[in-house]
Amino acid sequence: MTNTLEKPKPLVLVVDDYQDAREMYAEYLEFSGFRVAEAKNGQEALDKAFELVPDVILMDLSLPVMDGWEATRRLKGDARTRHIPVVALTGHALKGHSEDANQAGCDAYVTKPCLPDALVEQVKKMIARRETAAAR
Repeated sequence: MTNTLEKPKPLVLVVDDYQDAREMYAEYLEFSGFRVAEAKNGQEALDKAFELVPDVILMDLSLPVMDGWEATRRLKGDARTRHIPVVALTGHALKGHSEDANQAGCDAYVTKPCLPDALVEQVKKMIARRETAAAR
């Protein structure tokens, strides 16, 4: 018998234009106890975020249609989604990119390629931070 008061598993929106990367991250996150939705560009990320209101968004910054920088700015500028932590997930490891990501509204920055465990830890950290803020 399942407990009807049980909280649903946290939902992570994985945004990456490379299908292999999305699938790899999605599989590992699901294995680690999360629900996962996927988007392949910035516009799709906005649409899914407004529809699903995920607990965390993993946002590649180099995306077609609308890049991750602009998608993040729009998410953080909208009352429906500004509370959702956005983790920049990018191959841009150059100095200054993490500051740019923060200015766009990203809550954390992970350089690709990254170990799946490190990504899951970052997602857990973002969810814990959000729950702590909501409890205040």
